[in-house]
Amino acid sequence: MISDKFNGELNKQFNAELYSSYLYLSMAAWLSQKGLNGFEHWMKCQVQEEMDHAIRFFDYINERGGKVIMECIDKPDCEWNSPDHVFEAVCAHEAHVTDLINNVMNVAVEEKDFAGQAFLQWFIVEQVEEEATVGDVHNQLKLIGETQNNLFMLDRELAKRVFTPSANQK
Repeated sequence: MISDKFNGELNKQFNAELYSSYLYLSMAAWLSQKGLNGFEHWMKCQVQEEMDHAIRFFDYINERGGKVIMECIDKPDCEWNSPDHVFEAVCAHEAHVTDLINNVMNVAVEEKDFAGQAFLQWFIVEQVEEEATVGDVHNQLKLIGETQNNLFMLDRELAKRVFTPSANQK
């Protein structure tokens, strides 16, 4: 059984992961409207990944005898100035998610919930990967600037992304 305090923090993170998927779907729609189908595809893979994360929290809360609480999801932004600004926003959002995960871990440590700490370790490692991946795309966008040929080449490259669900799903 998990403590009420830790259950609350897990639920906050569960809902934050749902918001992330909602935000990235909004970004995918904007990218699609700009004719950047590879960028859209990349972002849809990101949507799936965030939903995968949400389900991991959902399952963990239930497995530990906690209570899942669905909260309202805030309306995400839906307009950006450029693909570079989209990925700048993604970088900032992933840094925010890293802070959130670290806060949940702090509560697990405070509550001496060792199983919770083990569960969260996967997310800590995942966030390092998330920040590096989106940072790479953002850096590439900064390097190519407004050059359309290079933008379309990157669009083709991003279209190759494949979503792979995490191994620990039921």
